[in-house]
Amino acid sequence: MIRSDIVAAMAASTGWTKAASDRALRALLASIRTSLKRGQPVTLVGFGTFCVSRRKPRRGKNPRTGQPMVVAAGRTPRFKPSKELKRAIR
Repeated sequence: MIRSDIVAAMAASTGWTKAASDRALRALLASIRTSLKRGQPVTLVGFGTFCVSRRKPRRGKNPRTGQPMVVAAGRTPRFKPSKELKRAIR
């Protein structure tokens, strides 16, 4: 399912126009993105939790040259599905 499919499904279930549904979806995603940038988790009850986790620096290998290198530490988004979502897809 891609964004346009989600927008169409939202419009069909709410009675909104596709344009209004698209604005709502973009606003939701922007809110999630902003919260994650601040390091705040986002919990959608019955769906799951989006959070940011830290990755430690690690040793890697340059695939082009084969030389060892250090991959820098960083932050990455994570998603943990809720128990309800897990049960729903079984």
